[in-house]
Amino acid sequence: MVGLFKENVKIAFGSIRTQLLRTILTVVIIAFGIMALVGILTVVSALDNTLNSNFASMGSNTFNINQYPFTTRQHGGDEIEKINPIISYPEAKAFKEKFKFPLTHTSLSFTATAAAEVKFENTKTDPEIKVLGVDEYFTVNSGLEVVQGRNFNTFDISNNDYVCVLGSDFVKKGLLKDVNPIDKIVSVRGAKFRVIGVLKEKGSTFGNSQDLRMLIPIQVARSLFSAPSINYTVSSMVDKKEMLDEAIDQATVTMRKVRKLNPVEENNFGISRSDDLVNRIAEMTGVLSLSAWVIGIITILGSSIALMNIMVVSVTDRTREIGVRKSLGAKKSTIAWQFFVETLIISQFGGLLGVLLGILIGFGISSGLDFAFVVPWKAISAAFVTSFIVAIVSGLYPALKASKLDPIEALRYE
Repeated sequence: MVGLFKENVKIAFGSIRTQLLRTILTVVIIAFGIMALVGILTVVSALDNTLNSNFASMGSNTFNINQYPFTTRQHGGDEIEKINPIISYPEAKAFKEKFKFPLTHTSLSFTATAAAEVKFENTKTDPEIKVLGVDEYFTVNSGLEVVQGRNFNTFDISNNDYVCVLGSDFVKKGLLKDVNPIDKIVSVRGAKFRVIGVLKEKGSTFGNSQDLRMLIPIQVARSLFSAPSINYTVSSMVDKKEMLDEAIDQATVTMRKVRKLNPVEENNFGISRSDDLVNRIAEMTGVLSLSAWVIGIITILGSSIALMNIMVVSVTDRTREIGVRKSLGAKKSTIAWQFFVETLIISQFGGLLGVLLGILIGFGISSGLDFAFVVPWKAISAAFVTSFIVAIVSGLYPALKASKLDPIEALRYE
């Protein structure tokens, strides 16, 4: 059996060499189908990895109070869109003071500006630095880690000290690249801040760097950056995950009291759990993966038809060869296996080329969008399984047709 298989492989390669142009065209057709599948799945995997790494670092025991729930607001029809008020500083502060759930730490923060210019000695950055006003619990609740120096403490925040924690880009390729950043003085808006810590690198999301940010005490930020209608972020972390649901219920009651809502009024704010964000991301990437499979299958279906047609033409062109083999004693199964092995080899070559092209295209798109590229092993496995199925579907009819040819009629074929 092994010897017969080797002989069929040898014959298949011989046939491929004699019909090189036709084989190349067939391989390219199959490769395009596999490339579409692998390329899209690679980008989806990179997107999924990037978003999950960004949100999962917050942990599954964190929740945020937002202006709106983490759902898509409906438009159209006769429905009137509900406009929720922003979370003002007095409301955020009142919530933090009144929310006394055990083993819970609440953080207040806001984005002071996304276009600040930071100076150090005689050098300065481009006006692209995001400045955030935060408290001592912000980094912990946001899944950020201080790798140099220290985090803010209660005294820094309560005393409104002019200290700051910087993103990693300041040290790796920015103002403080060649110096020890701790205790250096940087300035923004004319105010001088002493650097007390540097954050761990987070990378970029959709082209927006997470490492070009400057954290300063929240009251200092409010005094330096004034703007109307600032929306504050309230984030709470529960030390024990099993207490999260109870904490959210208590937070809902507390925020309703802060906003003086009566029992019949709906919430005019939203509460989102960090694991809800991760689950929503999984749903979105699942839809994208399904779309990739639909597109890939449609493309591969076209490749299968093309491969089948080419193999049928090959059977017709080699009718006399089949007649000679049958007249010399070749069985139907031997002829069928010969053509099936040839189809299998061509499809696997197409699958291999498609995987390589798909990964290269996926890597290029992922790099361009600043996604965290990962080798898509599932997509690669799916591609080879798919190309094998293509070989079965495309090779079965031509192989059976070749095996059923009458040897006498085949020898007469011109």
